[in-house]
Amino acid sequence: MLNITLNDGSIRQVEAGTTLQELVKAISNSLAKKVLAAKLDGKTVDLTTPLTQDAKVSFLTFEDADGRWALRHTASHILAQAVKHVYPDANVKLAIGPAIENGFYYDFDMDHQLTESDLRDIEKEMKKIVKENLKLERKEVSREEALKFFEEKGETYKVELINDLPEGEKITMYTQGDFTDLCAGPHVVSTGKVKAVKLQSVAGAYWRGDEKNKMLQRIYGTAFEKKEDLDAYLHMLEEAAKRDHRKLGKQLDLFSLHEEGPGFPFFHPNGMVIRNELINYWREVHRRYGYQEIRTPIILNRKLWEQSGHWAHYKENMYFTKIDGEDYAVKPMNCPGGMLVYKTHQHSYRDLPLRLGELGLVHRHELSGALHGLFRVRNFTQDDAHLFVTPDQVEKEIQHTIDLFDEVYSTFGLTYTAELSTRPADSMGTDEEWELATNGLRKALEHRGLNYVINEGDGAFYGPKIDFHLRDSIGRTWQCGTIQYDMQMPEKFDLTYVGEDGEKHRPIMLHRVVYGSIERFIGILIENYAGAFPVWFAPVQARIIPVTDKNDEYARAVYDKMFALGLRVKLDNRNEKVGYKIRESQVNKTPYTLVLGEQEAANGTVTVRKYGEKETTTLTIDEFIAYVQKKVASREQNY
Repeated sequence: MLNITLNDGSIRQVEAGTTLQELVKAISNSLAKKVLAAKLDGKTVDLTTPLTQDAKVSFLTFEDADGRWALRHTASHILAQAVKHVYPDANVKLAIGPAIENGFYYDFDMDHQLTESDLRDIEKEMKKIVKENLKLERKEVSREEALKFFEEKGETYKVELINDLPEGEKITMYTQGDFTDLCAGPHVVSTGKVKAVKLQSVAGAYWRGDEKNKMLQRIYGTAFEKKEDLDAYLHMLEEAAKRDHRKLGKQLDLFSLHEEGPGFPFFHPNGMVIRNELINYWREVHRRYGYQEIRTPIILNRKLWEQSGHWAHYKENMYFTKIDGEDYAVKPMNCPGGMLVYKTHQHSYRDLPLRLGELGLVHRHELSGALHGLFRVRNFTQDDAHLFVTPDQVEKEIQHTIDLFDEVYSTFGLTYTAELSTRPADSMGTDEEWELATNGLRKALEHRGLNYVINEGDGAFYGPKIDFHLRDSIGRTWQCGTIQYDMQMPEKFDLTYVGEDGEKHRPIMLHRVVYGSIERFIGILIENYAGAFPVWFAPVQARIIPVTDKNDEYARAVYDKMFALGLRVKLDNRNEKVGYKIRESQVNKTPYTLVLGEQEAANGTVTVRKYGEKETTTLTIDEFIAYVQKKVASREQNY
């Protein structure tokens, strides 16, 4: 009998040869219906895998990333089978078809030129294959057997993939009905598990991503366990398209992107209002939390970047120049400058924790194909801070930092989940240092009671980190805040403080950002609010519209009073119809539109229409101003 340790620590005894599917059915029939794949000693495998030795097993459902991956990988095979069925005379050759985040794709070389309208026919055939509930059968084969099989079928891309595999590597094929594919898996047990599928688009893709190779046709799709989940996801995509920050950025005149500076955004006056309000709020919060602000140069000598480790570990993402014959780099990060500021004084343990914040402009080289509005740029302002602490202050300082994060994110109505990222392959430091640092972050999360997931190998090259993933108004997540534990930089820069014992000690440094990148955070806020910003950072808080020319004088008086009080107000006295100007104010997502006619002028009032509402309210000028000032002061989300 084999001893199988389950995820909850319990042990089940089974006979050798028992499959994972048989095991989960023995545990719970209801669980067996949900399970899509399993982890066997840490490796994701099919449920048809037999147990041959004592092992640790955890079962994966659609709630688990690897479970979703298995289901969507199977969906890609169903797609390939459907294309073969729908276009039997199109000389269809299969390339690759992996699962990807939120879906899957498959690349085809075929005589028929696919269009969006073809997707309906292919999807219809996919649903037929799902309904047939075909079993996916895994078979391990020799290199010769695999080559013979795919050569006979004319699958030249599969043959190339097989020939490129290292000698001795296992080769597996999966069969479902009349379709067989070269694949490492894993997959769900049958096509019937893929209950909800949607094909989304057709695009071109070079074989193996090399433009020297043939252009293939790529079909993208997504798959879910339940139709209602698929419908919710598609609705979210529709909402996301409406909220695209690039489109709204142009419509609301916030920023622009130009060929003269790809990846270098230009902020317009409206965008600068949002940017400056975010910075003002950042400074206010950080002052209350005990931070001091510094500013360090954008260009620094090569020797500094060699000392910090960036030259060895980050060089491909940096920009360079020469000054007086010496190599300099444009900073991709703010931390080395912060080291130099720390070293200008000898610090005592009484000075710690020392919290130095910086709104530093950094430049990082991104490939042109990766650039995306404000989300992926080549220069951005990082709201950085470097916290210098004693070892026994680490956990308290992390908790203090998370308190700050909680306050900032709740101001924007954003919730978050946490992710602990561990040591990457390309890193500095010893195993002991990394274990100490990683455990320090883990304990801080656990003592706070925060649920978190482990992101293996995604830490910074100098230390592990906690990433904060924000959830927006339509359910998407964005990685923004981070806390990074660093014992390498203080060592490399020989940072010290004098302890209670009068001896010099090495401080620990915590890197952290809240917004992450001000540019990216603005992009997130544009999409989160769909451009309808809360009053406190709306570019225009109120738009004043006189009904006729006779009301211009009163409208000007209202404007002057509000402007003098620091409110962002616009007077629209163009020679246009009132209805047109009101509609335009709504299109521009102005929080308050004030319509002023003879009655308002006579009574000293304003008729107020909130954004998104048809009803109006009449208030005195002072009542309205007090109302807006309260909204601004409290940074309320609603109007």
